[in-house]
Amino acid sequence: MKILIKGGRVINPRNGFDEITDIFVENGIITEIGNDLDLDGIEMEVIDASGKIVAPGLVDMHCHLRDPGQEYKEDIESGAKSAVMGGFTSVACMPNTSPVIDNASVVEYIIKKAESAGYANVYPIGAITKGLAGEELAEIGELKFAGVVAISDDGKPVQRANIMRHALEYAKMFDVAVVSHCEEMSLVENGSMNEGFMSTYLGLRGITRAAEEVMVSRDILIAESTDTSVHIAHVSTRGSVELVRQAKKRGVSVTCETCPHYFTLTEKAVSGFNTNAKMNPPLRTDDDIEAIKAGLADGTIDVIATDHAPHHTDEKNCEFDIALNGIVGFETALGLAVTHLVRTGILTLNELIRKMSLNPSNILGLNKGSLEINKIADIVIFDPNKKYTVNTDDFLSKSKNSPYNGWILFGKPDYTVVNGKIKVNQGILV
Repeated sequence: MKILIKGGRVINPRNGFDEITDIFVENGIITEIGNDLDLDGIEMEVIDASGKIVAPGLVDMHCHLRDPGQEYKEDIESGAKSAVMGGFTSVACMPNTSPVIDNASVVEYIIKKAESAGYANVYPIGAITKGLAGEELAEIGELKFAGVVAISDDGKPVQRANIMRHALEYAKMFDVAVVSHCEEMSLVENGSMNEGFMSTYLGLRGITRAAEEVMVSRDILIAESTDTSVHIAHVSTRGSVELVRQAKKRGVSVTCETCPHYFTLTEKAVSGFNTNAKMNPPLRTDDDIEAIKAGLADGTIDVIATDHAPHHTDEKNCEFDIALNGIVGFETALGLAVTHLVRTGILTLNELIRKMSLNPSNILGLNKGSLEINKIADIVIFDPNKKYTVNTDDFLSKSKNSPYNGWILFGKPDYTVVNGKIKVNQGILV
């Protein structure tokens, strides 16, 4: 397939490139970038990108595809289709599947199934501990050689500090990222939402922000004392942002992410016992949202990830205390970020694309997140001024658990190109 992307505003955060120009793709590779390209006589698909942003395909370093074991919620194909509709060309899936991604066989299954589906690039994240039980390290070397791009016990925290220390040390040896789900379970105490006014008003047991912050502090200190690197998942509180900020100033090798729901929603979204607003970590307060936005603006927060967590309707349509945590995120992430970060002046488009493409690629060690000659053509094209209304019924994910139904956003992807092949064409899945 030969593709000419014509007249778009090309943004490449790796080198600061930001110009209106053309991109020519041949055999899956970007072969030319520039104006007045000499392409006479070449049969090709032409994409008119006038008035649109042409950017590296988005990279989500934190999602749940539920496959193997819970395919009734999502499978690799449906998840990958949902991802490309949201502009994501590469996604990294967490290991809390059934069976857990703690051995080479499951890693190989995911990679082969993703290749067969043929939509987004899918990269497995292996477990830190066998069975996510927190007791014994998984075979990190075996997982790395099988193809994982990181290790994590996401969904469950690594409660024992010595286990986390050994994980960081082994991960450094094998040059694989460690993604930490920071939650001190003894402080969670069966809570189901943020501890504060709303939890008291609704009569729900609250979760103190210290449950997150204590573990963030612990893992930063372990990384600092062992001269290793750690990535903190789904940061949600002012305290966590400040802990990471100060650690970076001391030279600690720490990175972190947040998710769109932590800069767009507060605990008030739980009003009426709305289970689609039940998350882990829970939605916090206006003050926390301001801190998250400040952390994004000053570079403390490196990545915007989705934490795409599909659930069947029956797992949300129940009592709040027993409803499962999480929302689907692929198909709203870009729109939420453009609407609530770029259009409000918190981030430039260049900064946003860096946090949603280049930075996660660099942390995971992927050769993605850049538009350069001789690079694989993973590209997203979108109009940041195009307004649309979220309709969860239109999601390509098997699950529809989202609190954003009916929201008006800007920046829905028009085209997604993966490995040089058009997967979304004028907003429609190919």
